[in-house]
Amino acid sequence: MVSSLFASDGPLARNISKFSPRKQQTQMAEAVAKAIEQQQCLLVEAGTGTGKTFGYLVPLLKSGKKVVISTGSKALQEQLFLRDLPAITKALEISEPTALLKGRSNYLCLERLGRFAMQGEFQTREQAAEITRVKRWSQHSKDGDVSGIPELRENSDILPFITSTNDNCLGRECSHYESCYLVKARRKAMEAQLVVINHHLFFADISVKDTGFGELLPDAGVYLFDEAHQLPEIATQYFGKALSSRQVFELCKEITIAYRTEAQDSKQLGKAATHLENATRDMRLAFGRDNNRGEWFELLASGSLQGPITRWHDAFNLCYELLKLQLGRGEVLDRCFERVVEFRTLLDQLDGQRQPGYCCWYESHGQNFSLNITPLSIAERFSQEIEKENVSWIFTSATLTVDERFDLFTREMGIETYQQLILGSPFDYQNQSLMLLPRYLPPANQYGRGKLLVKQMLPLFETVRGGIFFLCTSHQLMQEVAGVLRDTCSRNVLLQGEESKQRLLKQFTEDGKAILVATASFWEGVDVQGEALSCVVIDKLPFSSPDDPLMKARVDDCRMAGGDPFAELQLPKAVIALKQGAGRLIRDGSDTGVLVLCDPRLVSRNYGQLFLKSLPPMPRTRERSKAQDFFHSLDKATREFEHE
Repeated sequence: MVSSLFASDGPLARNISKFSPRKQQTQMAEAVAKAIEQQQCLLVEAGTGTGKTFGYLVPLLKSGKKVVISTGSKALQEQLFLRDLPAITKALEISEPTALLKGRSNYLCLERLGRFAMQGEFQTREQAAEITRVKRWSQHSKDGDVSGIPELRENSDILPFITSTNDNCLGRECSHYESCYLVKARRKAMEAQLVVINHHLFFADISVKDTGFGELLPDAGVYLFDEAHQLPEIATQYFGKALSSRQVFELCKEITIAYRTEAQDSKQLGKAATHLENATRDMRLAFGRDNNRGEWFELLASGSLQGPITRWHDAFNLCYELLKLQLGRGEVLDRCFERVVEFRTLLDQLDGQRQPGYCCWYESHGQNFSLNITPLSIAERFSQEIEKENVSWIFTSATLTVDERFDLFTREMGIETYQQLILGSPFDYQNQSLMLLPRYLPPANQYGRGKLLVKQMLPLFETVRGGIFFLCTSHQLMQEVAGVLRDTCSRNVLLQGEESKQRLLKQFTEDGKAILVATASFWEGVDVQGEALSCVVIDKLPFSSPDDPLMKARVDDCRMAGGDPFAELQLPKAVIALKQGAGRLIRDGSDTGVLVLCDPRLVSRNYGQLFLKSLPPMPRTRERSKAQDFFHSLDKATREFEHE
């Protein structure tokens, strides 16, 4: 029985420091073991503190079957492989090999590095210095993971030129194929009993299989998805199509390199690449200076893109005709021709008619833009995967249910037959936390709301001994809140976007009393334990923007099918998002803190009860003074403890 491994006198307790048996963890392990044995589909919602990673890793390792574990983030992927798996395999004396496999953009491409370095035309001295560091590092790197390159910026401009994509990888035709880091990583994955990947790689594998060009991952007997609530949105990226300015700019550079190395007698090819690059920049200007996101065919019908998109078409056609004349002269030329054909085909689709079941939308930000064809549902396609025979499918997250039902998730993923398990958190929320629903809040859409919220929160912030998360539902409000806080508060105010996520979290934790103002990317996957995070403020209920083109299309699709889009789609998605944000507060059995929800609709609308019911069982108050008393009592308890 797998439960014996979790006993107080079992191998985990004997060999892993700080391990202690948890009822919920053992229940999860037993359910996972049963799903593996009976080849079932299992859904598990495991509250924060359950210890779900051990709860599924132990039965997976003991099963002896080929296993693929997919996570929603690189952070969890690396935690599983570098920390949790070694601890468990050592404790249980398991010798079967395990492997970590990331997407191809995480691995250095030796062929592209050599080509880029040989070209020697760097836009800045910093790029030249970075290439020198990469070349030096590549001489002794064992895994080629670019995250290990010292002092290389996370968003470095050179990354696209030293890593590969499906479009520009030369495959077996590459002279570095046998020494390729990605190929080596895949071989290890094929040989391992358990492989740790992420959701993006899983769906990239499916999309590659759909094209008939092979596969990235080994077939397995068990697939487990942690942070499974992210699956529906990530899947749409891979079951749809996209054309971005970044892709086109990269193609232009590839054509230029091909001209200089494989077709030096065709000067027109180099000019065509420059022409396509300029036409792409004109397209970006046509979207306007502001960041925009909207329905593609509505923008097309307005006529504002007529000139730029015609010139873009002409530039693609010129590259197509010139590259066609060069076919067979070199591998890079041939690959560029294939990409031009792919991009022209997608552009033709975007010039055609609306496709039932799909949303065509655009997004522009900074110097870039993207055009997207996204399926409104991936249920039918994903259901084909889970119908495979002799395979177990396990999905787990702290936020899979709404009103203790898995309906939204199963509907979006096309899952019809499944076993389910809901495990509450072992944390003592009644004594560890407090939920404040303040009175006299400004309406959710009131102008200057950020300033009014800060004014209300400042007296509370003065009593918070540790750090504070101020989570916002829009970038505009985030900027407003941060600006007011910096003018009125003595604490260090950190703002999302001013540094990388990892650097901001490091500064926040080390400061111990900072206020971090952020939006969506800090609502989940962030684990700050202890006093460093003592208060989480959420500005309003996280309903999707009514202007979001994909949500608008799904709402229309649901309505046409006779459904209620608010009850079936918008409301449950907002509940899941709020659960994620609220989950940032209590991360450990000794954590304490206050959750502040600043949306009057929680008490003024009937659906507010659904949100409150889905949150951890915290004591609630509407009086700010009681939240202040909560922090005063913590200070008193701390002083008494220190005095003793």
